[in-house]
Amino acid sequence: MTTIPYWHVDAFADAPFRGNQAAVMPLDQWLPDDVLQAIGEENAFAETAFIIPDASGAADYELRWFTPTEEVRLCGHATLASGHVVLSQSGGERVTFRTRHAGILEVRRAGGGYELALPLIRTEPGEWAEAVAFLGVEPAEVWLSPDRYGVYRFDSEEAVRALDPDMRGLRALGNDQFICTARGGDTDIVSRVFVPGGGVDEDSFTGSAHAALTYYWSEQLGRDSFTAFQASQRGGHATCRREGEQAWLGGTCVTVVKGEFYLPSAG
Repeated sequence: MTTIPYWHVDAFADAPFRGNQAAVMPLDQWLPDDVLQAIGEENAFAETAFIIPDASGAADYELRWFTPTEEVRLCGHATLASGHVVLSQSGGERVTFRTRHAGILEVRRAGGGYELALPLIRTEPGEWAEAVAFLGVEPAEVWLSPDRYGVYRFDSEEAVRALDPDMRGLRALGNDQFICTARGGDTDIVSRVFVPGGGVDEDSFTGSAHAALTYYWSEQLGRDSFTAFQASQRGGHATCRREGEQAWLGGTCVTVVKGEFYLPSAG
């Protein structure tokens, strides 16, 4: 058997059982893609993050993310979790990750937690009648990105919390993020995020969605920073800050499990 170090981290959480779960698994070199996918399915978290030292020297590590059903192009919470694991082990102040589709991402210490830099996801006003019908409630605005992020702004936090979407219908529309949001009470904004086409009906906390929300709400609020809460069953808090073409997301992480993953040796 081959053993792989394994961390189970609750990201964007200040206590266990909150925020979003991620598995972080450091490797010496990449395993075959079908094995990485099988591990992601076995872990059954929204994402499993795999990291290896970056031989190119462009960053500290290479990083890939897998849901139980597919590899994804960008995942914020599992990147924050990966930074938490690396910095907890090294005692360093910052770490960089080279990704296949999102460029180089950075996690650095900030106060008692971390800040994560993601590419800012720009959206613009649009229409998608089918998606609105499956959400079940007419939003006040719809802003869309060609990268399959949709921001659906509602008039109240209560409206967002009461949503009961048709997941089967949304799933049929493809691997899109349906980001439902409103002004918040205890925080500046609230959201819920549905990604049934990606194997996650409702995500607990979605870093990439907050890269889109950072753009949208900085435009609406007229300021570059605000507080956010993702109103899932587990719930997750973040600070959001727009800086050029980056969205800086602040949050904390909690290690829940540290151990070893046993993988049958090839042959």
